[in-house]
Amino acid sequence: MQIIPAIDIIDGKCVRLTQGDYNEKTIYNEDPLEVAKAFEGAGLNRLHLVDLDGAKAGSVRNWKVLETIASNTSLVIDFGGGIKKEEDLIAVLNSGAALATIGSLAVKDPELFKRWLHQYGAEKFLLGADVKDEKIAVGGWLETTSVSVFDLLQQYAALGLKQVFCTDVSKDGKLQGPSVDLYKKIIGRFPDLFFIASGGVSSVPDLEELAAIGCAGAIVGKAFYENRISMEELSRLNKAS
Repeated sequence: MQIIPAIDIIDGKCVRLTQGDYNEKTIYNEDPLEVAKAFEGAGLNRLHLVDLDGAKAGSVRNWKVLETIASNTSLVIDFGGGIKKEEDLIAVLNSGAALATIGSLAVKDPELFKRWLHQYGAEKFLLGADVKDEKIAVGGWLETTSVSVFDLLQQYAALGLKQVFCTDVSKDGKLQGPSVDLYKKIIGRFPDLFFIASGGVSSVPDLEELAAIGCAGAIVGKAFYENRISMEELSRLNKAS
């Protein structure tokens, strides 16, 4: 299982939110590149980079941070937040992202996302499925749709999409443990997906459990920044996989 550290960006700084609430913001580092280099130095090779300004504005804002990290590290970066138009997608891919993360757009404008998958290649995309009671949540988690996470994954797996991360919005940022039962169901139904767990990871045992149920990757954010999991532990777990 790949350990995938997360860096969330507001105003060019490394922050974390609790349950997507911009009023519950903690700044962890003024320099995201410094954080990214520390992850790289520990032997991690992926990075989950989120433009929270872009997510709020509906268009990419922090592509310069992406460009800086991509040009100064060898990390494989997935970048999301505000990719709604083709010019944003092109800017993200041209700025060094290996994968563009698409969330709400996959639900709200499936025809556009399907065209992008066909035009740019499904391997260029990471689908972000935010889930509440097995239904997809969109719009910064403020709106829960009637779309089942299983139907959404089936729809895009059939088009060649390989990588997906799933966040249980009731767990994110709370350090209360991941949604293991939900992830077991998803992995059971879609064994060929590169499935990445996201949200709720609070400890090394959480990560070990996610590896045991067959997750291909796990995103670690707040647990690291709150010193619940050390850089050495992240490195060890990543090597063990």
